[in-house]
Amino acid sequence: MNTGRRDTATVEHLAARRLSRLATDTPLAELAASASRRDNHTAWLAHVTPAAGCAHPVKLSGTVYRVEQSTGRITGERHTAQMPDGLIYTACGNRRASVCPSCAETYRADTFQLVTAGLVGGKGTPATVAGHPCVFLTVTAPSFGSVHAHRVDSRGRLLPCRPRRDETACAHDVSHACWERHREDDSRVGQPLCLDCYDHPHQAVWNMHVGELWRRTMIAANRGLRHLEKLTKAKLRLSYTKVAEFQARGAVHLHALVRLDGRDPDPSLSHLTLPPPPGVSAAQVALLLRSAVTGVGFWTEPHPYRPSGWWIEWGAQVDPRPVRLAPSDLDDSAEITTTAVAAYLAKYATKATETAGHLSTRLRPDTVRSYTNLDTHTGRQIDACWRLGQRPGGVNGGWDLDEWATSWGRLWRWAHMLGFAGHFSTRSRRYSTTLTALRQARRDWQREHSTSGPDLDEAGRLDDGEDTTEVVISALQFAGIGWHTTADALLANTAAAQARARKRIAREELTTVI
Repeated sequence: MNTGRRDTATVEHLAARRLSRLATDTPLAELAASASRRDNHTAWLAHVTPAAGCAHPVKLSGTVYRVEQSTGRITGERHTAQMPDGLIYTACGNRRASVCPSCAETYRADTFQLVTAGLVGGKGTPATVAGHPCVFLTVTAPSFGSVHAHRVDSRGRLLPCRPRRDETACAHDVSHACWERHREDDSRVGQPLCLDCYDHPHQAVWNMHVGELWRRTMIAANRGLRHLEKLTKAKLRLSYTKVAEFQARGAVHLHALVRLDGRDPDPSLSHLTLPPPPGVSAAQVALLLRSAVTGVGFWTEPHPYRPSGWWIEWGAQVDPRPVRLAPSDLDDSAEITTTAVAAYLAKYATKATETAGHLSTRLRPDTVRSYTNLDTHTGRQIDACWRLGQRPGGVNGGWDLDEWATSWGRLWRWAHMLGFAGHFSTRSRRYSTTLTALRQARRDWQREHSTSGPDLDEAGRLDDGEDTTEVVISALQFAGIGWHTTADALLANTAAAQARARKRIAREELTTVI
């Protein structure tokens, strides 16, 4: 399992590569001109700081008004034409590290804080949750066909991919065996042994319904809690946070932290997170979750391609592991620490279909053909999503158009995500804080520690550091994406890289002192 430190280093490596490429392609004269054409280069850097490091910043133009809250009187206004570059820069906020390493690192850090708060408390979550039974659950997709795999033994030695005693072949004359020893970075890992035998439509449909499958799983798990409630004479609740990860074969599997909480029987106090009764262990929660996962399944609604629908269930690989506090060893049966699991979940929050070998924006009829190469595994997945999501012909095919758009039409809309239409990082209401609250806290801190005088924060709001009864109303419009010049991008990204380096050194020094 990788750690958060390694992920941070990976993001910084991507940023360093981008800076190196920009520096190589940017003449020194252009850099000098970019820095000298401004009256105050320091003010420009302060102005672009909220988006510094972003690969594709969003540019906004318009007017920001300061309004007296009690009377509605406009007490001041400022147009972006009076600001450096005549624009406001805001970070793109893309969570994919392959698209924007800087914004992805912010997203990863926020996710780490959200997960950690639910494990040890803080940020509005009581510290008592550190003693609640907690399980790290991994659930996978079923098999849709044989694929090449990276296999190792207990000593880490490579094993043959798919050894078979009998050299049988499929109907397309492709052998069922593979004696090669694939490394983890082998491009063949996750690729079907036979493209024609692999059930690409079923995998696309499964990806689309994984969110519903998880919802039904948690309903089944909460039903199982009723038995524990009878034994303990207490009200219980399962709180969770989860992330989705694409496997190399293009199917989604989920990693979830599931915590057992107590709750007050009074409905007006049900929002409180209470400790569960003593005697309930993480091992019991793990058994409860395993039973819920293996017992849930459902048929999809009919489809013109398959009137009987598809059967949706979890794969055979179900791994619920108890979580313990780090670095203590209070529970010898536990297998994973809070710090490690928080870093693990945060890492996958910045990844998507890159693992499966695909990266694109939302597809359209005029762009989808570039990605539907039927000679490739990914191409067939996208083709399956596109075909299954198309509206039936004839007299609407007997389907209500609005109903189709909200059901099978989602496969068309999310073909670029191989059918997966859910959020990559979700949580239950009582698990911990929210990403919105974390971002607001960061904006508040930036305003309190701002030294650049009256200016706009990263949300495009004017602030002068004073506690007033005025509010700020922004009338901004989209003015483009990206930096004015390559030199501007290099200067802004270099400043951001230096700021990240200073923060990292400060954290390391603080750890050494403590």
